[in-house]
Amino acid sequence: LSRPTVRRAIQELVDKGLLVRRRGIGTQVVHGQINRKVELTSLFDDLVNSGQTPTSKMLEVRRTTADSKIANHLGVRVGSPVLLIRRLRFAENVPVSILENWLPAEFIDIDAASLNEHGLYRVLRSRGVTIRVAKQKIGARKAHGDESDLLDLEKNSALLTMDRTAYDDSGRAVEFGHHCYRPDLYSFEVTLVEK
Repeated sequence: LSRPTVRRAIQELVDKGLLVRRRGIGTQVVHGQINRKVELTSLFDDLVNSGQTPTSKMLEVRRTTADSKIANHLGVRVGSPVLLIRRLRFAENVPVSILENWLPAEFIDIDAASLNEHGLYRVLRSRGVTIRVAKQKIGARKAHGDESDLLDLEKNSALLTMDRTAYDDSGRAVEFGHHCYRPDLYSFEVTLVEK
């Protein structure tokens, strides 16, 4: 094949969304976008249920203290011990999301190995936690810090964000999460009903 024919074919695949071109990286195959209904599920479970293989890279698991924002979301005092978990989630070995979660003191002993194998919500369920309701906010912002590098995006790229506070069946906050997602691989789906 001639080079112009190959270039034209590649451009058609880019136009159809099957390939993506990134400066400094090259042309890559686009893996199917993860379309997540806005329901009380975890990304780990959503990926498994869609037939994809989720993996995680643990970036940070440590005991810290709640600042005013985290304390407010978890319903604890400022300065209370909390567990911070920061993970990079992959779908079929492609980075999709950076997940930051804070949990109250009773969960400080959760370890990285169990989170890598099962995901946070499964670990919480195995400890007798029944998550019944969550307050969630979806937004967008530019990537900052190490997010562009971790998600294999150009500097200051747009990210989808989700903040969620999950509550158990007694109404107690058991987790606050701030997650950011690659918008080319991830979307939220909402069903709207007329009142």
